[in-house]
Amino acid sequence: MACRVLLVEDNPASLELMRYLLHSGGYQTLLATNGQEALEHLSSALPDLVLTDIQMPVLDGYELLSHIRSNPRTRGLLVVALTAYSMPGDHERVIGAGFDGYMSKPIDPETILDELRHFLGRGAAGGTCGDLD
Repeated sequence: MACRVLLVEDNPASLELMRYLLHSGGYQTLLATNGQEALEHLSSALPDLVLTDIQMPVLDGYELLSHIRSNPRTRGLLVVALTAYSMPGDHERVIGAGFDGYMSKPIDPETILDELRHFLGRGAAGGTCGDLD
């Protein structure tokens, strides 16, 4: 079974690049352009991983995470921040907010799939979704 990733990104070019890379790696994707759209997806389908930008309109990544963690149905989801914030302290701030991981932009197409495999291999449920090799 292929892993399902909810990708939350407001930049159309970044969304399309990430979607392409995820599909090329065999991942199924759900797409949202802001946190509110992501919550709508989560009301009907639970992905194996939520990969979300931080700075977005409507609901930003921190607000999205707060909604996810406060809902008993979604609180155990693996949520990784995908952000251009890369100043000293940003990584600690993201992890301290409750994200399970941090990936910085611009993404490296050569390593993105390995990073995702790393996160999925240590998922909140302790398992994996299909063959990650």
